[in-house]
Amino acid sequence: MKVSSKAACSAREYWLDRPENVRKVYLAVWGLCILLLAVELLLHKHTEVPVEKWFGFHGFFGFVACIGLVLTAKGLRRLVRRPEDYYER
Repeated sequence: MKVSSKAACSAREYWLDRPENVRKVYLAVWGLCILLLAVELLLHKHTEVPVEKWFGFHGFFGFVACIGLVLTAKGLRRLVRRPEDYYER
């Protein structure tokens, strides 16, 4: 029986389809974060604002900014949402 090319593509297994590879990527991201925090201890910072001298400030600020963006987007969605049947009218 001949398999169509579309079915063959969907049956192909990719690198991140395997749970052990997803775990490797997850651990690599955590390792990179720890490495960057360790490097921060060794670098001299030329700051504009005194708060920037705090250890881990930029990572914390980025995390808080990301959460703020997500919450702002959720609020904006409520403001600009269209009715469900908008395109059927």
